[in-house]
Amino acid sequence: MERKTAFISGASRGIGECIAKTLSKDHDVIINYANNEESAMRVLAQLDPAGNHKAIRCNVAKGEEVEAMMNQIIANYGHIDVIVNNAGITKDNLLLRMSETDFDEVIDVNLKGTYHCIRYATRQMMKQRSGCIVNMASVVGVMGNAGQANYAASKGGVIALTKSVARELGGRGIRVNAVAPGFITTAMTEALDDTVKNQMLSGIPLKRFGDVQDVANVVKFLCSEESAYITGQTIHVDGGMVM
Repeated sequence: MERKTAFISGASRGIGECIAKTLSKDHDVIINYANNEESAMRVLAQLDPAGNHKAIRCNVAKGEEVEAMMNQIIANYGHIDVIVNNAGITKDNLLLRMSETDFDEVIDVNLKGTYHCIRYATRQMMKQRSGCIVNMASVVGVMGNAGQANYAASKGGVIALTKSVARELGGRGIRVNAVAPGFITTAMTEALDDTVKNQMLSGIPLKRFGDVQDVANVVKFLCSEESAYITGQTIHVDGGMVM
């Protein structure tokens, strides 16, 4: 049986890395990275050896690069079955101190990058009349957060984009969902002050921070036939932080 292909943006570390490793057990995985080739190659070497995996450099904020990348994937594999839009950046600051450049860059990668990948991948998915798209949102896109107006706007936009595209593509056999992680332990979050961590922990009913595998497991479910009747939804992986 031919393995399905799974494209994952921002897969050279953190949540994206874990998703790549998890999906590689039964998918041919295409890792996307923007700058850190060394890290991407490290992840590539750790994927399930049974698959035909590749790493492709591309800035998802640039539509022409995404179009070329998707064309390359289709030429190499002949089909594209799963898209996980995980690439994201933060440039936090209070609104009055946030530059327009910092606002635009976060929107360009987090929201517009998701748009680009969906737009250029679904051409092939529509021909196949099948496909699964999972967009990485955030609880911040639901509840907001002081000092993250740009990030919250981008992730709130991802949630709305998910719903709209799910309605457009459902009739073509393409499912579109989002995952909204809460406080997940990564290298980025480990750098936070203990006071901030304790404050965050106090608002989580399960009284622990999430692990990247918690998120990857939900993504795997949404990419499987076990979720065949789920589309247009945002699944919170946050320990009850947002209800």
